[in-house]
Amino acid sequence: MRVQIFRTLQILLIGTAACFNTWAQDRSSVISSEKQAFRLVTLLNGLENPWSLAFLPDGQMLVTERAGRLRLVSQDFKLNPKPIDGLPEVVAQGQGGLFDVVLHPQYAQNGWIYWAYNAPGQGGWGTAMARGKLQGHRMTDVQVLFSMQPKTRSSHHFGGRIVFDQAGFLYLTLGDRGDKDRAQKLNDHAGSVIRLHDDGRVPEDNPFVKREGALAEKWTLGNRNMQGAAVHPQTGQLWTHEHGPQGGDEVNVMRSGLNYGWPVITYGVNYGLGTKIGVGQAKVGLEQPLHAWVPSIAPSGMAFVSGSHFPQWQGNLLVGALRGQMLVRLTLDGEKVLGEERLLQGRSRLRDVRMGPDGFVYLLTDEAQGALLRLEPVKP
Repeated sequence: MRVQIFRTLQILLIGTAACFNTWAQDRSSVISSEKQAFRLVTLLNGLENPWSLAFLPDGQMLVTERAGRLRLVSQDFKLNPKPIDGLPEVVAQGQGGLFDVVLHPQYAQNGWIYWAYNAPGQGGWGTAMARGKLQGHRMTDVQVLFSMQPKTRSSHHFGGRIVFDQAGFLYLTLGDRGDKDRAQKLNDHAGSVIRLHDDGRVPEDNPFVKREGALAEKWTLGNRNMQGAAVHPQTGQLWTHEHGPQGGDEVNVMRSGLNYGWPVITYGVNYGLGTKIGVGQAKVGLEQPLHAWVPSIAPSGMAFVSGSHFPQWQGNLLVGALRGQMLVRLTLDGEKVLGEERLLQGRSRLRDVRMGPDGFVYLLTDEAQGALLRLEPVKP
């Protein structure tokens, strides 16, 4: 019995030492960049393919896991073992599952939390958006605000990012669901940005409200698969990035009624063949990207740098990369991309990038044992 107890204590001590060593390495390892040195600190491990992160006013965090779980993380970065109850059914299939989670801009007054997910329906499944109120460890007053049509059984290209703009309008990004021609159809939600009021009503000034045969929720078309979206803090414009095919990932500014070209134009090519898609890289009447990555980095998650902790990065755009396994920093002049710096290369697939209310940069890694990370600046 004594031997068994000793062995158990030994295992616990080894595990504690390993955790401490990891923490110490994170704290002591300084990463240099062109403008700002920083440390990469691991706050939490053990998340299953985390997708999105939201900060609650009391210091807790909400984290979505693609498998369909909404998790609560305490102020001291401990994961509650029990997922939050009360969410509608989530179809975890291929790239589909539980996606973005965001708070209403007036969350302190109304308590609304919004999330995007892959929902079942006639013909298969597709991206949907719901809202609810967190009471204890359960979501209550749940309302499904939007569910894309038509649904199919494809396991690809769901989009799934949610953004509120400065006027309070609500945007949801949708992928083409692996069927590229859908992105050019006005009677199909796929391959577009959806714009709604915060309660799911369609704004009267949406571009296709009065167009016969068009879906009133659509705000753009011609998008392939947008997994990053953020509002520019100065201009209020919605920026997105999207996955291209083989090459041709894009950064775009979303504007009402515009056609962003997919699959008529793209900087990418057909997988494995290298052959041209559509008419090539440009066509009159179709929007050009602000920035394109060839070869692809597979972007996911994005945030504009704000706050006082990273003064040398102020106003830059941070983009996570899945295939590229890195954090990309884009320097901007208005809507022109002036330069690109690649950070944390080869470390992890980065799914989400967020500016925290404390002014630090937070990252989620897309892995079976995913992590919550924080970038902390180092003064020169």
